[in-house]
Amino acid sequence: MTVSTGATPAALLLAVAAACSPGDPPVAELDGQYEDLVELFREWREFEAPAFVNGVPDYSEGTMALQHAMLPAMRARLDALKHENWPVSRQIDWHLVRAEMNGLDFDHRVRRPWARDPAFYVMIHAAQSDVPAHEGAVVHGWIDLWTYEYPLSPEDAQELAGRIAAIPGVLEQARTNLTGEAHDLWVAGLRSYRAQSRDLATLAERVAGTSEALDAAITAAGMATDEFHDWLEGEAGLRRAPSGIGRDNYTWYMRNVHLVPFSWEEQVTLMRRELARAHSALRLEEHRNRGLPELTRIETAEEYDRRLNESVTEYITFLEENEIQRVEPWMDAALRAKNGSFTPAGPNEIRNFFQEINYRDPVVLRTHLHHWIELATMVEEPHASPIRSVPLLYNIWDARSEGLATGMEEMMMHAGLFADKPRSRELVWIMLAQRAARALSGLYLHGNVFDMEEAVAHATEWTPRGWLPDAALVRSEQHLYLRQPGYGTSYLTGKVEIEELMGEWALREGESFTLKRFFDDFFASGVIPVVLTRWEMTGNIEELLIER
Repeated sequence: MTVSTGATPAALLLAVAAACSPGDPPVAELDGQYEDLVELFREWREFEAPAFVNGVPDYSEGTMALQHAMLPAMRARLDALKHENWPVSRQIDWHLVRAEMNGLDFDHRVRRPWARDPAFYVMIHAAQSDVPAHEGAVVHGWIDLWTYEYPLSPEDAQELAGRIAAIPGVLEQARTNLTGEAHDLWVAGLRSYRAQSRDLATLAERVAGTSEALDAAITAAGMATDEFHDWLEGEAGLRRAPSGIGRDNYTWYMRNVHLVPFSWEEQVTLMRRELARAHSALRLEEHRNRGLPELTRIETAEEYDRRLNESVTEYITFLEENEIQRVEPWMDAALRAKNGSFTPAGPNEIRNFFQEINYRDPVVLRTHLHHWIELATMVEEPHASPIRSVPLLYNIWDARSEGLATGMEEMMMHAGLFADKPRSRELVWIMLAQRAARALSGLYLHGNVFDMEEAVAHATEWTPRGWLPDAALVRSEQHLYLRQPGYGTSYLTGKVEIEELMGEWALREGESFTLKRFFDDFFASGVIPVVLTRWEMTGNIEELLIER
């Protein structure tokens, strides 16, 4: 709930309590109309956000305890809506709200990012994510620098200065709130604040002289960030507990929040299978291609720009001419805008893992960057449902979003995208192996089988061709997976669910099946858990959605 910045803590607590009062109106009097769900959703999103005191979100122990105490009343209002007889599409929206409420409950009971996760308090985000919202738990009041137009207008400069000015207060409160003992989360958090410090320094150069207030706010925020980093570093050695949430908690979170039907143990089995399949398929591809020349890397900025633009044209043309999905003009523009720029490297120097893929055949990575087509679709053609038209909280979209992007790599390969480029098929299997390896590492972190260094070593060892030597990249990925249970496996659990849905839908459709109708119907459901899309497309409901 966002209230005036000058409110007192006592007033904020009363505001939270009033927002969730179970007796106004009595839940028994709700008539169960879909419009009631939409209104409840609006109130729920206000309730989920903490109160702000002088521009600083209040995650103090007392406020969080009260929010958790009032959550059952909010959930009771949801349960009182007699949704069972609504059309399936509206029942799905009900389940989305239920999943979000479960997510906040889990945060209070288990994850507690405001108390366990130092990186939670990072506020500066310089670049847009390729998924619907920020990856991992994020503090309310976060600042997306990429949403501003530069040079800044006087109005934007004033607004940004005010928001950045809150950073010292946020970090001061964090020193009191952070009582957790999760060692790996504390150590990994140091990198997050070094990154925030760099982002603030870059911003300072970019906007220097625009506004005295902005310059001063950035300077103060940078100093506060560096001091907080040093405080974390001094405390990290004292925090010795494991960082994983445990197998049972992981399974509950998957089934009740992310609506992924696989337990921790089942996901271990799936990831081991995908890792073995990727490695064996890669060796078979390499054997078949043993007489062909290796792919060479892009060597110049001019070649990079030419080939990246050609790759977008090739991919969009493939989608349209092969009737994979409906293609609109703005999809090309959305994908082309993310071509990036050339990074020099020595002949034997290994770049970032994904650059090693991109510099050999950029078309391969365009399939995963289908993300940007989907994000543009959410802007150009937002879902009619007010609940599905905005990103779901708690990264509930992860298996759907990352699963689709990962699934497109292999599915488009099977559909013929690389029919004339056999060596490029090897890159698809290399990416799958890397994702399965890091997913297993993340699972073992949450199961407290691995610590961070063991997780990094495992992901590095099982990535083919030695293309993952950058421990910073691996640690960044594993840090996210610790902070957001299920994210590391979402690339493959989501892919598996989409493959299952395609098979089921094809059997139902029989001879009338077309890939284009499948994908167009699939995309029409929005970026929601695949079990809900399956329900909407086939009428079949997963057991985990059946209320007991």
